[in-house]
Amino acid sequence: MEVRDKIIAIIAEQAVLEPSDVQMDHTLDDLGIDSLGLVESIFAIEEAFDITVPFNANEPTQSDFDISSVAAIIAAVEKLVAEKA
Repeated sequence: MEVRDKIIAIIAEQAVLEPSDVQMDHTLDDLGIDSLGLVESIFAIEEAFDITVPFNANEPTQSDFDISSVAAIIAAVEKLVAEKA
């Protein structure tokens, strides 16, 4: 399974949606994911890819991890996975 598909599955699960309902330009707000859901999604992503996501839930805007859209999250995770390899 590709990074993209795994992340969409994680986000869809948090949003209680079908993966097909998650669009690349959606924000987490669009999908109804709150800050707790975001943190749970980050944990799930870290576990799925065995990476550490540079995200501070207390100061999300100060993080090096772009959560502005589904596409941005996928790009950020792909970068972390590539750096780990």
